[in-house]
Amino acid sequence: MNIVEIVSKELNLKDWQVNAVISLSDEGCTIPFIARYRKEAHGSLDDQTIHNLITRVEYLRGLEKRRDEIAAAIEEQGKMTEEIKEALEKAEQLSVLEDIYRPFRPKRRTRATVAKEKGLEPLAELILAQDGADIFEAAKEYLTDEVASVEEAIAGAKDIIAEIASDNPDVRRRLRNLFSVVGVVAVKAADKEKDSVYTMYYDFSEPVKKIAGHRVLAIDRGEKEEFLKVRVSIEEQKAHNVLFDVFIKENFCSATDILRDALIDSYDRLIEPSVERETRAMLTDEACKGAIKNFSNNLHQLLMQPPVKNKVTMGLDPGYRTGCKVAVVDGIGRVVDTGVIYITHSDAQKQDAKKRVSAMIAKHNVECIAIGNGTASKETEMFISELLKETASKALYMVVSEAGASVYSASKLAAEEFPEYDLTLRSAISIARRLQDPLAELVKIEPKAIGVGQYQHDMPPAELSKSLDFVVEDCVNSVGVDLNTASAALLSRVSGLNSAVAKNIVNHRTENGAFKSRSELKKVSKLGPKAFEQSAGFLRVTDSKEPLDATAVHPESYKAANALLKELGFTSKDIAGNKLDGIYEKCENIGFSSIADRLGIGVPTLKDILSELQKPGRDPRDELPPPMLRSDVLEMKDLKPGMEIMGTVRNVIDFGAFVDIGVHQDGLVHISEICDRFIKHPSEVLKTGDIVKVYVLSVDENKKRISLTMKKR
Repeated sequence: MNIVEIVSKELNLKDWQVNAVISLSDEGCTIPFIARYRKEAHGSLDDQTIHNLITRVEYLRGLEKRRDEIAAAIEEQGKMTEEIKEALEKAEQLSVLEDIYRPFRPKRRTRATVAKEKGLEPLAELILAQDGADIFEAAKEYLTDEVASVEEAIAGAKDIIAEIASDNPDVRRRLRNLFSVVGVVAVKAADKEKDSVYTMYYDFSEPVKKIAGHRVLAIDRGEKEEFLKVRVSIEEQKAHNVLFDVFIKENFCSATDILRDALIDSYDRLIEPSVERETRAMLTDEACKGAIKNFSNNLHQLLMQPPVKNKVTMGLDPGYRTGCKVAVVDGIGRVVDTGVIYITHSDAQKQDAKKRVSAMIAKHNVECIAIGNGTASKETEMFISELLKETASKALYMVVSEAGASVYSASKLAAEEFPEYDLTLRSAISIARRLQDPLAELVKIEPKAIGVGQYQHDMPPAELSKSLDFVVEDCVNSVGVDLNTASAALLSRVSGLNSAVAKNIVNHRTENGAFKSRSELKKVSKLGPKAFEQSAGFLRVTDSKEPLDATAVHPESYKAANALLKELGFTSKDIAGNKLDGIYEKCENIGFSSIADRLGIGVPTLKDILSELQKPGRDPRDELPPPMLRSDVLEMKDLKPGMEIMGTVRNVIDFGAFVDIGVHQDGLVHISEICDRFIKHPSEVLKTGDIVKVYVLSVDENKKRISLTMKKR
């Protein structure tokens, strides 16, 4: 099968759909653009399916390239046969191709190499043939100055056989399968006397086919830190039987015992260490894929959390010695006030801090307060709670994750954005803006630093970055970006734009004032026709004379959209005035197909236009429950078993979910405590940002552990 047929079968798609996506991608179209504005071409596939399709095509193209390289290398050696050619053509995985190439790959000097140099390869072939010849007699023919005895000749032949067996693709395939099916991961302590976070793995074993991904990653890290020793093994006899089955014939002769010894040596010395490494690599690879997928899901939910729009917000970056940094931003994120307060030093300084913060709240009409969850967060939360009670302020607060805030505040991007503030105040500004608009602020930070994954520092960097970047770009483009307020960091995530063009957009805005229309984008340096086509639909201009500029309708469809309005008795002015109620029903009554035909567009595009006309510039995040803000604080000592509390899901991992219940330390809801039915993964029920009702199971103040349940007892 060719690439299109393979992908069609694997993803359960039609060949024409796969061909369409491949063609669009090869033309330079981005995934968000293909998913949103080329639905007719590919049959309205969603962005995740398109992403999976393109990723698979890239892998298969890489496979084809490697297949050609291997074939050329074998041809060059003059060893290509019809059998090898057929095996190469049938190989559907890179590991299978490499197995076929293994016997032909240039090798370093080995025991087998030395034996071949001594002329013992024909003797090895005689042993493998098992044709009844007396091997001991035959070995005498190979005695030379370098081969002093029959035993030495046979030993050399066995080394050659061991390498042949090790390079055999069928043997390696069958043993890999055997390790996967009956292999056992066995873990021991490197030093039982040495305490560590890996004590639960000091005497641990679990079948390869059952071990959970998070355990694999924990074991890998424990081994890397030299606390653990890890082996993957199977019963030796089962492994030996695989080799015997491939190489030993039924007509036993003098060669049989020699061959058996060579095969056992091959397994012990060459094959087992190699296949064990491959099995470990496979387990880690699968665990990493699961962790990256989980991280991606969490990141998507975090970025798509509802913004707290148009609220004057105070951001607090807690600290002990250097004080708590304060920043107030207006409803659209512009900094209006900053300062530093000391709430953990003397009582006098604390009272002074209360006066300063209450004055800032009153002066700027602060409605929301965002508190970073780092060092001194609990003390800061208690301080704010007291202050709000004493001043009768109606402001509410929320503890937000400050993961990556310090990375951002010290970055070149932050220095360019806020040159007049030092890095500590930039962090407070970022914390305030995270509450106002998580997506716009978090895109400034490297995704893996946002802290909603598990073992993210152990992931393959390229794969993790690629996956997380896709999530960020998917979120940015599904929400849309205000062309006149977006930062360069946010613009760089828009379909068709890169960091250089994004900076040019911001520079153009600074030099010429706000964009008055989408079409003005064409004046931006280095933003060519292709970039305009790919990006325009995801950029919004709210005060444009063309009302469609504030919607997700692409400029290429303006003519059709205006014709649609005219046909249904509306004008473009009705868009801004939200006077298009019933437009969808009117179209439905007439018939989508007939209207689409008259307008020269497809039905999917027509429905998208109608959806935008009904709710121009809508933010999909507005349909989600708002974030939970608090006015009071709990302490760990206040928690009692059975207590009912509302909390916010902060991180979903393989074995459960961490929930913020307002006591600085997140509580863990184990997967077994999420619901009454069986679930394979917590993400089936929970996602980051969910507001949930939980009950306290137990509290360990010394270890700072809180166990929660979502099941009412």
